[in-house]
Amino acid sequence: MGNITLTFTDGRKIDVPARLRGKDILDKLPPHEGTIIALKVNYKVVSLCRPLRVSSRIEGVYLGTKEAAYVYRRSLSFVLAAAAHNLFPKTRLLIGHSLGYSYYYTLDRENPITKEEVDSLKAEMRRIIEKDIPINTRHISFSEAMDAFNSLSMPETAKQLQYRCRDSVLVNAFDDDTVKFCDVYFGSLVDSTGILKVFELQPYDEGFLLRFPEAKSPDTVAPFEDSPKIFEIFKRYKKWGKLVNVSTSASLNEIVSRKKINEFIDICETYQAQNYAKVAQQIADRGNVKVVLIAGPSSSGKTTSAFKMALHLRSIGYTPKTISLDCYYVGRDRNPKDENGNYDYECLEALDIELLNQNLLDLFAGKEVEIPSYNFDLGQRYYTGNNKMTLGPSDILILEGIHGLNDRLTPLIKPEYKFKIYLSALTQLNFDEHNRIPTSDNRLIRRIVRDANFRGKPASATISMWDSVQRGEKLHIFPYQNSADAVLNTALDYELPVLKIYAEPKLRAVRPDQSEYTEACRLINFLSHFNAISSDYVPKQSIIREFIGGSSFKY
Repeated sequence: MGNITLTFTDGRKIDVPARLRGKDILDKLPPHEGTIIALKVNYKVVSLCRPLRVSSRIEGVYLGTKEAAYVYRRSLSFVLAAAAHNLFPKTRLLIGHSLGYSYYYTLDRENPITKEEVDSLKAEMRRIIEKDIPINTRHISFSEAMDAFNSLSMPETAKQLQYRCRDSVLVNAFDDDTVKFCDVYFGSLVDSTGILKVFELQPYDEGFLLRFPEAKSPDTVAPFEDSPKIFEIFKRYKKWGKLVNVSTSASLNEIVSRKKINEFIDICETYQAQNYAKVAQQIADRGNVKVVLIAGPSSSGKTTSAFKMALHLRSIGYTPKTISLDCYYVGRDRNPKDENGNYDYECLEALDIELLNQNLLDLFAGKEVEIPSYNFDLGQRYYTGNNKMTLGPSDILILEGIHGLNDRLTPLIKPEYKFKIYLSALTQLNFDEHNRIPTSDNRLIRRIVRDANFRGKPASATISMWDSVQRGEKLHIFPYQNSADAVLNTALDYELPVLKIYAEPKLRAVRPDQSEYTEACRLINFLSHFNAISSDYVPKQSIIREFIGGSSFKY
């Protein structure tokens, strides 16, 4: 077979026999104090048990990093699925959504899982982990995979394979005498179970939580922070997904292949509109609301949601007027900086809270107020003289921005005057029984498409800043989500196949020598599970138009 050349991050090169496994060259890696759980081979994360076939750049993936956290969580999920198959061989284990640093699971049966059954699952996982069983990866034929997953009570996994049209399937497998199990995971796993000691199972609602560490603190399970309002939205949408018989990407692909996508798009948009209408009615029922505050993480569709909420409020007799928090930046000369010396436009102190509150109080008192504008190029606030506003008896303000749920933004406004709406793209779809679709990936794909379409940014730039965006969300948005009066889900089950057409070319433009290549490859693989849908079918008022263009709203 000959030799291949491995290049390490410290510049060293060595020749080794082709098809040597990653675990066999660990002693050649540069010294590192961390625990290695995978490799980056030419910037792609792979299992330590995978053979090295071509000359490659090699880098370790160590606990305490984001890439390692992905591998660790997938591997725990695999062990859980195997344990569930051992204990409940005729019952499907179904992954739900994330809840903080945990995944929510249920058993596909009428009665909820009991605490005793959760304890049994945990004990079986501990047994598999303590035994340090190898996790093998191998290719099997399409027909073998179909037979295996149907026999393992995993019909959605089998259905997903039908739409991917591969002649062979890469599976992860336990071949131990005490656990025979295989599954497909969309990313690499650890090579052996012994490293997966840090986890917890906790009964929750009708199912249970698989809890795991934060990326930066791999030695302890992250504290549990409940989000009951977010959970209820997920639960409602999961129930709706069952009603319309679309709960996985495979089910969605089936609709596309049957040329029924137009009808499904209409169903999705109608259901979302019903939820906006319900919130508008909640506002009306309160009777004394003067300002609707809309907040949510990046690419949750805040701007379009403000337009949509205005339409629904108009339909029940209100005259909405919109103000953007961007108008109230203090200006570059007063703007705080972050630890790296860059202007921090996401912190609350970047806004002129005193001016905002005075303007709101004056408006509520019936006075005329001139609303400021902000020049981002100059970093200055200014007044045009033609942006004056008053509020009449039927008028209501809509204020959109990331700090809308934080009462420190509007400390002088009476609580009964405020109605706070939290937005996020909480997709109810999974890939299959055991592979979830992360809501953050949904938003990142939206952001990549919007940045490319309207800001001229390459995908690498959006990926590069995404960690910083998420840190800001954890500081300024997520802590306040449970204080919302209402939660609106802006995800549409058909959107990823639409966004795929726009995102894939941008992701493929990320070069292998760029640090963002690893994430770009992961997202390309993520999108490969969807059959594309033309944007021609997307309604002009859809939230998706905020990202792909062609909206009837003027942004």
